[in-house]
Amino acid sequence: MTKIRHVQVAPTRAQWLAPGAGIDAHRHDDHQIVYAGRGVLAITTDAGSWVAPATRAIWVPAGTVHAHQAHGRLELHLVGLPATENPLGLDRPTVLTVGPLLRELILAYTRPPHDDSPERERLRGVLLDQLRASPQQPLHLPAPRDPRLRALCAILTADPADGRTLAALGKEVGAGDRTLTRLFKSDLGMSFPQWRTQLRLHHSLVLLADDLPVTTVAHLCGWSSASAFIEVFRRAFGLTPGAHRA
Repeated sequence: MTKIRHVQVAPTRAQWLAPGAGIDAHRHDDHQIVYAGRGVLAITTDAGSWVAPATRAIWVPAGTVHAHQAHGRLELHLVGLPATENPLGLDRPTVLTVGPLLRELILAYTRPPHDDSPERERLRGVLLDQLRASPQQPLHLPAPRDPRLRALCAILTADPADGRTLAALGKEVGAGDRTLTRLFKSDLGMSFPQWRTQLRLHHSLVLLADDLPVTTVAHLCGWSSASAFIEVFRRAFGLTPGAHRA
Protein backbone atom coordinates (compact mmCIF):
# COMPACT_ATOMS: atom_id res chain seq x y z
CA MET A 1 0.00 0.00 0.00
CA THR A 2 1.43 3.40 -1.00
CA LYS A 3 2.09 5.66 1.96
CA ILE A 4 0.44 9.06 1.63
CA ARG A 5 2.63 11.91 2.75
CA HIS A 6 1.08 14.37 5.19
CA VAL A 7 2.23 17.98 4.88
CA GLN A 8 0.92 20.19 7.66
CA VAL A 9 1.48 23.54 5.92
CA ALA A 10 0.71 23.89 2.20
CA PRO A 11 3.73 25.65 0.70
CA THR A 12 3.71 28.90 -1.23
CA ARG A 13 6.42 28.72 -3.87
CA ALA A 14 7.30 28.42 -7.55
CA GLN A 15 9.19 25.46 -8.99
CA TRP A 16 9.92 23.74 -12.31
CA LEU A 17 8.99 20.14 -13.09
CA ALA A 18 10.45 18.27 -16.06
CA PRO A 19 8.07 16.71 -18.62
CA GLY A 20 6.56 13.57 -17.11
CA ALA A 21 7.74 14.42 -13.60
CA GLY A 22 5.30 14.49 -10.73
CA ILE A 23 4.67 14.93 -7.03
CA ASP A 24 3.41 11.77 -5.33
CA ALA A 25 0.10 11.54 -3.49
CA HIS A 26 0.00 13.74 -0.40
CA ARG A 27 -2.34 15.91 1.64
CA HIS A 28 -1.94 19.05 3.71
CA ASP A 29 -3.87 20.78 6.43
CA ASP A 30 -4.20 23.98 4.40
CA HIS A 31 -6.02 24.85 1.20
CA GLN A 32 -3.89 25.32 -1.90
CA ILE A 33 -4.14 27.01 -5.28
CA VAL A 34 -2.12 25.18 -7.92
CA TYR A 35 -1.27 26.99 -11.16
CA ALA A 36 0.83 26.18 -14.23
CA GLY A 37 2.51 29.30 -15.60
CA ARG A 38 3.87 27.16 -18.45
CA GLY A 39 3.10 23.61 -19.49
CA VAL A 40 0.02 21.66 -18.45
CA LEU A 41 -0.76 20.48 -14.94
CA ALA A 42 -2.78 17.38 -14.05
CA ILE A 43 -4.05 16.67 -10.54
CA THR A 44 -5.45 13.26 -9.62
CA THR A 45 -7.56 12.30 -6.60
CA ASP A 46 -9.76 9.32 -5.77
CA ALA A 47 -12.67 11.31 -7.21
CA GLY A 48 -11.07 11.81 -10.63
CA SER A 49 -8.67 14.12 -12.40
CA TRP A 50 -8.37 17.78 -13.28
CA VAL A 51 -6.19 19.22 -16.05
CA ALA A 52 -5.35 22.91 -16.26
CA PRO A 53 -3.50 24.97 -18.89
CA ALA A 54 -2.15 28.47 -18.20
CA THR A 55 -5.65 30.02 -18.35
CA ARG A 56 -6.84 27.88 -15.42
CA ALA A 57 -5.85 27.15 -11.81
CA ILE A 58 -6.95 24.31 -9.54
CA TRP A 59 -8.32 24.83 -6.04
CA VAL A 60 -7.33 21.94 -3.73
CA PRO A 61 -9.20 21.97 -0.39
CA ALA A 62 -7.46 21.14 2.88
CA GLY A 63 -7.19 17.41 3.55
CA THR A 64 -7.61 16.33 -0.09
CA VAL A 65 -5.24 13.51 -1.07
CA HIS A 66 -3.85 14.47 -4.47
CA ALA A 67 -0.90 13.95 -6.82
CA HIS A 68 0.58 16.31 -9.43
CA GLN A 69 1.73 15.36 -12.94
CA ALA A 70 3.62 17.59 -15.41
CA HIS A 71 2.92 17.55 -19.14
CA GLY A 72 5.51 19.52 -21.00
CA ARG A 73 8.05 21.51 -18.96
CA LEU A 74 5.92 22.74 -16.08
CA GLU A 75 6.32 26.05 -14.29
CA LEU A 76 4.40 25.21 -11.11
CA HIS A 77 3.09 27.90 -8.76
CA LEU A 78 1.64 26.95 -5.37
CA VAL A 79 -0.29 29.28 -3.06
CA GLY A 80 -1.09 27.95 0.42
CA LEU A 81 -4.04 29.35 2.40
CA PRO A 82 -5.04 28.47 5.99
CA ALA A 83 -7.92 26.01 6.35
CA THR A 84 -9.89 28.79 8.05
CA GLU A 85 -9.63 30.95 4.92
CA ASN A 86 -11.74 29.74 2.03
CA PRO A 87 -12.62 32.72 -0.20
CA LEU A 88 -14.71 30.57 -2.55
CA GLY A 89 -16.38 28.32 0.02
CA LEU A 90 -15.32 25.24 -1.98
CA ASP A 91 -15.00 21.80 -0.37
CA ARG A 92 -13.82 19.86 -3.43
CA PRO A 93 -11.13 20.39 -6.10
CA THR A 94 -12.31 22.93 -8.65
CA VAL A 95 -10.87 24.49 -11.80
CA LEU A 96 -10.91 28.30 -11.81
CA THR A 97 -10.51 30.76 -14.66
CA VAL A 98 -7.26 32.72 -14.52
CA GLY A 99 -7.39 36.08 -16.27
CA PRO A 100 -4.33 38.28 -16.92
CA LEU A 101 -4.53 40.09 -13.56
CA LEU A 102 -4.97 36.93 -11.47
CA ARG A 103 -2.10 35.30 -13.35
CA GLU A 104 0.28 38.17 -12.54
CA LEU A 105 -0.86 38.16 -8.90
CA ILE A 106 -0.13 34.43 -8.55
CA LEU A 107 3.27 34.81 -10.21
CA ALA A 108 4.18 37.75 -7.98
CA TYR A 109 2.92 36.15 -4.76
CA THR A 110 4.88 32.91 -5.28
CA ARG A 111 8.18 34.72 -5.84
CA PRO A 112 10.50 35.20 -2.83
CA PRO A 113 10.78 36.74 -0.36
CA HIS A 114 7.88 35.08 1.44
CA ASP A 115 7.75 37.50 4.36
CA ASP A 116 5.07 39.29 6.37
CA SER A 117 5.67 42.73 4.91
CA PRO A 118 2.76 45.18 4.47
CA GLU A 119 3.34 45.10 0.71
CA ARG A 120 2.96 41.32 0.60
CA GLU A 121 -0.19 41.48 2.74
CA ARG A 122 -1.73 43.98 0.32
CA LEU A 123 -0.78 41.74 -2.61
CA ARG A 124 -2.41 38.80 -0.83
CA GLY A 125 -5.60 40.79 -0.28
CA VAL A 126 -5.92 41.63 -3.97
CA LEU A 127 -5.17 38.00 -4.87
CA LEU A 128 -8.02 36.79 -2.63
CA ASP A 129 -10.38 39.39 -4.12
CA GLN A 130 -9.57 38.15 -7.62
CA LEU A 131 -10.09 34.54 -6.55
CA ARG A 132 -13.57 35.39 -5.24
CA ALA A 133 -14.42 36.82 -8.65
CA SER A 134 -12.92 33.89 -10.59
CA PRO A 135 -15.51 31.80 -12.47
CA GLN A 136 -15.52 28.06 -11.83
CA GLN A 137 -15.01 25.77 -14.83
CA PRO A 138 -16.53 22.27 -15.30
CA LEU A 139 -13.24 20.62 -16.33
CA HIS A 140 -13.34 17.70 -13.91
CA LEU A 141 -13.02 14.19 -15.34
CA PRO A 142 -14.73 12.10 -12.63
CA ALA A 143 -13.58 8.57 -11.81
CA PRO A 144 -16.25 5.83 -12.07
CA ARG A 145 -17.03 3.41 -9.23
CA ASP A 146 -19.13 0.82 -11.06
CA PRO A 147 -16.85 -1.93 -12.49
CA ARG A 148 -18.63 -1.94 -15.87
CA LEU A 149 -18.24 1.81 -16.14
CA ARG A 150 -14.60 1.57 -15.06
CA ALA A 151 -13.95 -0.95 -17.84
CA LEU A 152 -15.65 1.25 -20.45
CA CYS A 153 -13.81 4.39 -19.32
CA ALA A 154 -10.49 2.51 -19.37
CA ILE A 155 -11.09 1.56 -23.03
CA LEU A 156 -11.66 5.19 -24.01
CA THR A 157 -8.82 6.50 -21.85
CA ALA A 158 -6.46 4.14 -23.69
CA ASP A 159 -7.79 5.41 -27.03
CA PRO A 160 -9.80 8.67 -26.86
CA ALA A 161 -10.28 8.50 -30.64
CA ASP A 162 -12.40 5.34 -30.28
CA GLY A 163 -15.67 6.50 -31.85
CA ARG A 164 -17.86 3.51 -31.05
CA THR A 165 -21.37 4.09 -29.77
CA LEU A 166 -22.33 3.43 -26.18
CA ALA A 167 -24.22 0.31 -27.31
CA ALA A 168 -21.14 -1.07 -29.08
CA LEU A 169 -18.90 -0.35 -26.09
CA GLY A 170 -21.50 -1.89 -23.81
CA LYS A 171 -21.21 -5.23 -25.59
CA GLU A 172 -17.52 -5.27 -24.71
CA VAL A 173 -18.08 -4.56 -21.01
CA GLY A 174 -21.25 -6.61 -20.56
CA ALA A 175 -23.85 -3.89 -20.07
CA GLY A 176 -26.66 -2.44 -22.20
CA ASP A 177 -26.65 1.13 -23.37
CA ARG A 178 -29.66 2.03 -21.19
CA THR A 179 -27.87 0.72 -18.09
CA LEU A 180 -24.69 2.58 -19.01
CA THR A 181 -26.61 5.78 -19.71
CA ARG A 182 -28.10 5.58 -16.22
CA LEU A 183 -24.70 4.82 -14.68
CA PHE A 184 -23.03 7.81 -16.35
CA LYS A 185 -25.65 10.10 -14.82
CA SER A 186 -25.72 8.50 -11.36
CA ASP A 187 -22.00 7.64 -11.00
CA LEU A 188 -20.33 10.48 -12.90
CA GLY A 189 -22.96 13.20 -12.94
CA MET A 190 -22.78 13.71 -16.71
CA SER A 191 -23.89 12.07 -19.93
CA PHE A 192 -21.71 9.74 -21.97
CA PRO A 193 -21.09 12.36 -24.73
CA GLN A 194 -20.16 14.95 -22.07
CA TRP A 195 -17.70 12.58 -20.39
CA ARG A 196 -16.11 11.57 -23.70
CA THR A 197 -15.69 15.21 -24.75
CA GLN A 198 -14.12 15.99 -21.37
CA LEU A 199 -11.73 13.05 -21.74
CA ARG A 200 -10.74 14.19 -25.24
CA LEU A 201 -10.12 17.76 -24.05
CA HIS A 202 -7.92 16.51 -21.21
CA HIS A 203 -5.98 14.30 -23.60
CA SER A 204 -5.61 17.14 -26.10
CA LEU A 205 -3.92 19.33 -23.47
CA VAL A 206 -1.39 16.57 -22.80
CA LEU A 207 -0.63 16.10 -26.51
CA LEU A 208 -0.33 19.86 -27.13
CA ALA A 209 2.17 20.04 -24.25
CA ASP A 210 4.23 17.48 -26.18
CA ASP A 211 4.28 19.88 -29.18
CA LEU A 212 2.22 17.72 -31.52
CA PRO A 213 0.60 19.60 -34.44
CA VAL A 214 -2.99 20.70 -33.88
CA THR A 215 -4.26 18.54 -36.78
CA THR A 216 -2.54 15.47 -35.30
CA VAL A 217 -3.98 16.18 -31.86
CA ALA A 218 -7.47 16.51 -33.34
CA HIS A 219 -7.10 13.14 -35.07
CA LEU A 220 -5.66 11.34 -32.02
CA CYS A 221 -8.44 12.67 -29.80
CA GLY A 222 -11.26 11.62 -32.14
CA TRP A 223 -12.44 14.87 -33.72
CA SER A 224 -13.56 14.65 -37.34
CA SER A 225 -11.54 17.73 -38.32
CA ALA A 226 -9.08 20.24 -36.93
CA SER A 227 -11.70 22.98 -37.17
CA ALA A 228 -14.17 20.98 -35.04
CA PHE A 229 -11.47 20.41 -32.43
CA ILE A 230 -10.45 24.08 -32.40
CA GLU A 231 -14.04 25.20 -31.81
CA VAL A 232 -14.64 22.80 -28.89
CA PHE A 233 -11.25 23.70 -27.38
CA ARG A 234 -11.96 27.43 -27.69
CA ARG A 235 -15.34 27.08 -25.99
CA ALA A 236 -13.78 25.09 -23.12
CA PHE A 237 -10.62 27.11 -22.51
CA GLY A 238 -11.30 30.54 -23.99
CA LEU A 239 -8.52 30.37 -26.59
CA THR A 240 -7.50 28.28 -29.58
CA PRO A 241 -5.06 25.35 -29.32
CA GLY A 242 -2.44 27.42 -31.17
CA ALA A 243 -2.84 30.37 -28.79
CA HIS A 244 -2.71 28.00 -25.81
CA ARG A 245 0.58 26.54 -27.04
CA ALA A 246 2.05 30.01 -27.55
